Amino acid sequence: MTRILLILSIGLLLTGCNKPKVLIIGDSISIGYTKYVKEDIQKKARVYHNSGNAQHTGLGVVKLDEWIEDKDWDIIQLNWGLWDIYQRPSYSEVDGTMEKNNRKITCTLEEYATNLDSIVRALQAKTNAKLIFVTTTYVPKNAGGRFENDALRYNEKAKEIMNKHSVLINDIYEKSIPIHKKYRKGVTDVHYSEAGYEALSKLVSQFLSTELDKMEVEKATL
Repeated sequence: MTRILLILSIGLLLTGCNKPKVLIIGDSISIGYTKYVKEDIQKKARVYHNSGNAQHTGLGVVKLDEWIEDKDWDIIQLNWGLWDIYQRPSYSEVDGTMEKNNRKITCTLEEYATNLDSIVRALQAKTNAKLIFVTTTYVPKNAGGRFENDALRYNEKAKEIMNKHSVLINDIYEKSIPIHKKYRKGVTDVHYSEAGYEALSKLVSQFLSTELDKMEVEKATL
């Protein structure tokens, strides 16, 4: 009996090791939904998130190699934007004290496009992973330091870059609006309650699940 259980355990372990590997790279929104995505598609794939918060695309350019490591990823999903459009106060020293000046956007639209272009080029050169870009979620009115129109503009620019490189796009912006209104952390907060992240995860899981199924069909026909 012990031997049979051992054989079954080894079989299950090997089956798990053969599952496709999915890497999610993104900001706090992606961190919030990743654990639910793991649960949703655990029978189909092993899902990981980059260590820490990927913040904005500028950081992505610098830390991409560290995040992808040497693993043979099957799918890499990117989810950037909310940090890029955030307008941080700038400061200068006046009479020995720091005074707040005008706000400065983290990454301009042009910088965002350039960063995304560099990131996608690097991923396509260094991995054989299928790439997926998830659009930025809803930005409510009066969200301190962020503006709704910027989210729309940056999403459109991201789509241009992804289409240029034939990267799949999971456009969740419109679907995120009712989720945010029902499960937001606050009226002006871009983040979600746990129920909100779980709802967002369905939009991601369904897309990933479809792509994983396609990959299985492709493998079967080789």
